[in-house]
Amino acid sequence: MNILILGSGGREHAFAWKIKQSPKCSNLFVAPGNAGTQSIATNLAIAPTNFKEVEKSLLTHKIDLLVVGPEDPLVQGIVNYFRAKKEFDNLIIIGPDKAGAELEGSKDFSKAFMNKYKIPTAKSETFTAMQYDDALAYIQNHAYPLVLKADGLAAGKGVIIAQNFDEAELALQDILIDKKFKEAGNKVLIEDFLEGIELSVFVLSDGKNYKILPEAKDYKRIGEKDTGLNTGGMGAISPVPFAQHTFITKVEEQVVKPTIEGLRNEGIDYKGFLFIGLMNIDESPYVIEYNVRMGDPETQVVLPRIDSDLVALFEATGHQTLHDYTLKINPATAATVVAVAGGYPGSYNKGDVISGLNLTDESAIIFQAGTQSNEGNVITNGGRVLAVTALANSIPEAKNLAYKRLESIHWNNIYYRKDISDDLLPYLD
Repeated sequence: MNILILGSGGREHAFAWKIKQSPKCSNLFVAPGNAGTQSIATNLAIAPTNFKEVEKSLLTHKIDLLVVGPEDPLVQGIVNYFRAKKEFDNLIIIGPDKAGAELEGSKDFSKAFMNKYKIPTAKSETFTAMQYDDALAYIQNHAYPLVLKADGLAAGKGVIIAQNFDEAELALQDILIDKKFKEAGNKVLIEDFLEGIELSVFVLSDGKNYKILPEAKDYKRIGEKDTGLNTGGMGAISPVPFAQHTFITKVEEQVVKPTIEGLRNEGIDYKGFLFIGLMNIDESPYVIEYNVRMGDPETQVVLPRIDSDLVALFEATGHQTLHDYTLKINPATAATVVAVAGGYPGSYNKGDVISGLNLTDESAIIFQAGTQSNEGNVITNGGRVLAVTALANSIPEAKNLAYKRLESIHWNNIYYRKDISDDLLPYLD
């Protein structure tokens, strides 16, 4: 099969790395990709949201399978765009249509969906700018902390946890009045704060059937002990020791099954990944959010634990035969640590030369993200530059292998957290 992956991050490099291992993969393309994908696939200088250029590349390269990495093209309707054209009737697309993508594209839609299908989640109310006074009254009479979310896509920055009324009022002003998040802030969702420990569960659906993939826990804050600003993710661990057997069964029965059934009831043909952000509260799952694609950096610990052929898995998704597919999961622990440009998530430099990537060391995998090739060098080209993933028999072993490999990688002002997975040690036997 000829395969095209849309996206340029560590998630897409991980997809390319795994897909390249399949004997079913003939030619692999990534648009736009990065220096890491360039080493194992053909990069195409195309933005994932430029549907006409994507269409040209599908025809030129006779693509059989399209894997949509990021959320933006899904929310903008890339699946609908190609499903409306007969020449792409046989194209397998991994990603939901525009209606399904609303689970991530609108937090108000997502919350209404959860409430309709009795999926456990925090209580909430939604307000528009015209209802600003009502929103103000709501936060005046509410217990704290309180969570305020811009309704639409805000690059992971549209969620504010307010500790008191003053912080909540400022967040309301930023979202609804000052339009800090532009159209994403046409509505604000205000919900109860849930106290617990977070994790993510990943599901692949073919529209009728589903497979639950390995779960993961990621680390969002820039600083150690989960301090400082939120980021796109500073590391991840899979499996999650506090989320085994009984808890995952609860997730399947209380969250996954009603979600998949709800999508079918709504007439949504959901063929793709569903990322379920959860809070574990006294061994009960509560949904924080849905994403309609794989997470980053969670993909970097989930895919290495899948022993099955990923292309065959995607074929089964496209043909709605997931129920006949046997998913093989590696019991090993995967740990990934993200290295970023100094200053991220604020301002940071680009163009710094990266060294240590080519050392012969099979104890870990390097997934590149914000990188590009330049005159024989790999240079930084983003905030989150790369992730190092290691597999071992335990969390401490996997973590140590990842950090050991990371110590040999250098660029000007490299930064990474030193405490990824430390919070999970109390849960180990």
